[in-house]
Amino acid sequence: MIVGCILLACTLLVGASSGSRAGQPLKPPCRPGFSQNFYTVIVPRDVLHGQSILKDTTLSSERVTFEDCQRSREVGFVSSDPNFSVRPDGSVYTEQEVANLSEPVQFMVTARGLHDPHIWETTVKLALAGHLHPLPLTKIGFEEMLSRVWESQPRVIKFSRRHQRGSSANSLRRQKRDWVIPPINVPENSRGPFPHMLVRIRSDQDKDVGIRYSITGAGADQPPSGIYNIDPISGNMFVTQPLDREERASFHLRAHAVDMNGNQVENPIDLYIYVIDMNDNRPEFQNQVYNGSVAEGSKPGSSVMQVTATDSDDSTTANGMVRYRILSQTPHSPIPNMFTINSETGDIVTVAAGLDREKVSQYTIIVQATDMEGNLNFGLSNTATALISITDINDNPPELTVRTFSGEVPENKVNVVVTNLTVVDRDQPHSPNWNAVYRIVSGDPSGHFTIRTNPITNEGMLTVVKPVDFEMNRAFMLTVVVSNQAHLASGIQSSLQSTAGVTISVQDVNEPPVFPVNPKMIRFEEGVPAGTTLTVFAAQDPDHFIHQIVRYSKLSDPANWLKINRTNGQITTMALLDRESIYVKNNMYEATFLAYDNGSPQASGTGTLQIYLIDVNDNAPVLIPKEAQICERARPNSRINITASDADAEPNVGPFVFELPSFPASIRRNWTISRLSGDYAQLRLRIPYLEAGVYEIPVIVSDSGNPPLSNRSMIRIKVCPCDNNGDCSATGAVAAAGLGTGAIIAILICIIILLSMVLLFVVWMKRREKERQAKPLLIDPEDDVRDNILKYDEEGGGEEDQDYDLSQLQQPESLDHIINKPTGVRRVDERPVIAESQYPVRPSVPHPGDIGDFINDGLRAADNDPTAPPYDSLLVFDYEGSGSTAGSVSSLNSTSSGDQDYDYLNDWGPRFKKLADLYGGGEDD
Repeated sequence: MIVGCILLACTLLVGASSGSRAGQPLKPPCRPGFSQNFYTVIVPRDVLHGQSILKDTTLSSERVTFEDCQRSREVGFVSSDPNFSVRPDGSVYTEQEVANLSEPVQFMVTARGLHDPHIWETTVKLALAGHLHPLPLTKIGFEEMLSRVWESQPRVIKFSRRHQRGSSANSLRRQKRDWVIPPINVPENSRGPFPHMLVRIRSDQDKDVGIRYSITGAGADQPPSGIYNIDPISGNMFVTQPLDREERASFHLRAHAVDMNGNQVENPIDLYIYVIDMNDNRPEFQNQVYNGSVAEGSKPGSSVMQVTATDSDDSTTANGMVRYRILSQTPHSPIPNMFTINSETGDIVTVAAGLDREKVSQYTIIVQATDMEGNLNFGLSNTATALISITDINDNPPELTVRTFSGEVPENKVNVVVTNLTVVDRDQPHSPNWNAVYRIVSGDPSGHFTIRTNPITNEGMLTVVKPVDFEMNRAFMLTVVVSNQAHLASGIQSSLQSTAGVTISVQDVNEPPVFPVNPKMIRFEEGVPAGTTLTVFAAQDPDHFIHQIVRYSKLSDPANWLKINRTNGQITTMALLDRESIYVKNNMYEATFLAYDNGSPQASGTGTLQIYLIDVNDNAPVLIPKEAQICERARPNSRINITASDADAEPNVGPFVFELPSFPASIRRNWTISRLSGDYAQLRLRIPYLEAGVYEIPVIVSDSGNPPLSNRSMIRIKVCPCDNNGDCSATGAVAAAGLGTGAIIAILICIIILLSMVLLFVVWMKRREKERQAKPLLIDPEDDVRDNILKYDEEGGGEEDQDYDLSQLQQPESLDHIINKPTGVRRVDERPVIAESQYPVRPSVPHPGDIGDFINDGLRAADNDPTAPPYDSLLVFDYEGSGSTAGSVSSLNSTSSGDQDYDYLNDWGPRFKKLADLYGGGEDD
């Protein structure tokens, strides 16, 4: 019984898998398998029938989720506990009646595809909702209990031949069992010593044949491998290292027994190992600092915020059950305990009234989370800080600083700030509870003033929006009320200091003269003569209390038609008024005049005079087009359309009258005109044929004015031969343009002359180019050295070639070291320590063909020389020809004057002639 009780107590401490800490499974790429490594299923008490649970009862709405990645594979579930199983939809149910579920039950679930060799495993833990947990054990008692767990494990597990599955290897149907292998419980964080023996696996046939034991599965031969091993001879199974339930909560192994030849002796058995949870993890807050808020004046019980801490230990045991409490509150005003916290949920609420933002705007709360259901003696704790801000409500009405304000404003001014109204509000600045709203409740019936709020200072700026007149109101007495954008909180009354009076004095200023009617419109016929009086455009001075003289001047007169009397404002004309002028728009002419007084400072006002000009028939009609063309032979469609226009207005325009003059008589004999409508007429030939040429036809057109005006217009008509389509031909157009044969010949002659001049210029340019190319050079061709310039731009191999011996550039004193040089191969990455090989020596008397032979001989010698350096190594050039007097490069600066014969340079060809002239046979200057 003692061992059974210890096992039940240990079962309470079995933990959740590390899969609950690993976070959400990754979506892409999808991996088939269980969504979690460990499931905790809470069984509601309403499924109980007394203390038992009936067969085929679904235990909870919570499900075991299996992701098949939309492959629609057929998956079956097998449970390690004969009392419980999982349906294909993931629901957990009872396979047979269960006597009671007073203690949590944990079992393994294996998923295997019907046509798929893959196997997936997970752990399911069943716990009855609301079951009572035993009181926490002391540390000493807990260690003793764990040691008893080690001792209470089944010492020997035997293979059972009756523990068989279906005949088919892929069958998932579980046969009825006669006994169940109990799970193996291993406490986490054990101190050892390791390896520690767990159980012994043995077969009943070990007396007859030699047996070799082995275990397989995750933790043995699969990752994480090496945690468990077994003695192949004795069958003793060991754990080799401390376990961590938060990393892996359970293991599923299989034990195998084979003979000495490797033949299977027993069917494999399943071993389920559960890691017992210990309280080795502190609660961890999701945040170290939490921010919450509550309105000032809130009633007790008002929710403020929630803090949350999680414990990685088993949440169904006391190890993972977290409880909260408040350690301190700062400040202690008005009492030290203004808040409380729900020990299980972490909800912080108010417990007392008296929150006032104007006194305390923020509280700092230190919250402690403790596991072991809050037992401070055995549980582990952690702390976090909760900052509670007291939010503002409109519990303070705005108050004006004084009861009466005063100011003054000049008349006729707008957008002028008369005075600033100052206010005090203790609520949250720049919030609707603090922002002031001002209203004028009396004293301004005409709406001359408004009050705008300064968004920074909250002051009220009393502003003039409508001009005030000193002659009508010399002062204003206003009543102003201030409030907030937000309504006052419930139970808060407005203050008497929210109302004040404002006295405004109006200052008199010199106002400009005002034209009573502005703009003023008059009507006159156009064409009135200069000097005609049109009207009197007089202004009035609004300053009734001051006698001032008003004078007038012209400000704008686009056509310069008008003038104004300086003293009385009489308007007269200076020129003829013309309605058809470009300065008249829609029969209206506008002019602007200025009226000014003699006040100090001087004030002036403007007035606009609009003259509506009545039209008179003073413009004769005109015809368009001025030019046209027609075929020389009369055709039905051979006619000219004519349009008449008149600058006047109705009724001095159309309908128009079109006619041809009677003189000369050929006009009416050859042409005829007919009116189509009031503004249009047609001109066409009267005779069937008219010689091609240009004719000017006079047409008389008259308007409908009273009296009517007529105009004789000339239309230039080109008569030309036409093609079949009625269009003038090219030759006909030229003839019609008045160009005779002589003119055409003259034009052709001009074109020929122009082309001849261009041809002569091109010939002259070609000849000049040939002369320039034939001109000899200023110097002898043999002296031309332009093609003798050679480019030497090869450099060394870089930094590796910088370290070299300049002495190699000097001619050696003797050639014995070259003659006696041994043969062989040397390194090419360093300067040789032995002398270089000898190259062919040039004869003392050179021959023109000697240079080419010398180069070829030297090339062959270099190619066959095994000691020749690479291309980018330092090369020694010390051969200067036999009999050379130069001992080294420095001899170029020698002052010696030894004689030398350079006549052989003359035999080297024209390219060396210049050099032969300089050094061979020349006389000294």
